[in-house]
Amino acid sequence: MGHRDALVPVQPHIRGNPDAPVTIVEFGDFQCPFCRDAAPVIDELVEASNGHVRLVWRHFPLFEVHPYALTASLAAEAAGSQGRFWEMHDALFAHQDDLSDAGLVALAREVGVGDDCVVGEAAQEFGDVVEADYADGLAHQVAGTPTLFVNGVRFQGRVTRDRLRAAVEALKLTKAVSQ
Repeated sequence: MGHRDALVPVQPHIRGNPDAPVTIVEFGDFQCPFCRDAAPVIDELVEASNGHVRLVWRHFPLFEVHPYALTASLAAEAAGSQGRFWEMHDALFAHQDDLSDAGLVALAREVGVGDDCVVGEAAQEFGDVVEADYADGLAHQVAGTPTLFVNGVRFQGRVTRDRLRAAVEALKLTKAVSQ
């Protein structure tokens, strides 16, 4: 198993073509303003890639600075258990100003999942998934969010359309050269 594979969990949250040749793994935090700003940039790249790029989301709640990050991750996993992970992902970023339990319950209703499962005791059952993501992040020297890996290579600097596109294009070039 290669280093790249170690970044993708057994049951990943994938946006885009599951078999895309380019994988962007994002270690993110739902309360992080930089993750919120990066989300539309990454989504646009995935959508415009014609199935060439996929996004894999990994939880990395910076709970020491973001008091709601962990409960937001648990809520996203709870929504994911009902097939609504990405809807909740998008809603959490859209409503980042209120990630309190009441806010999470309101978002659950908005995205069409049972609001009783996204907070409190019911959401705790998803702790193992979030913990595993966090541990994998630490193992890959993730310290802040968003931290991206493009086919296993850490993406450096600010996430902008041009810089991320350039990282993906560079992969296409190196692949063409190595064939």
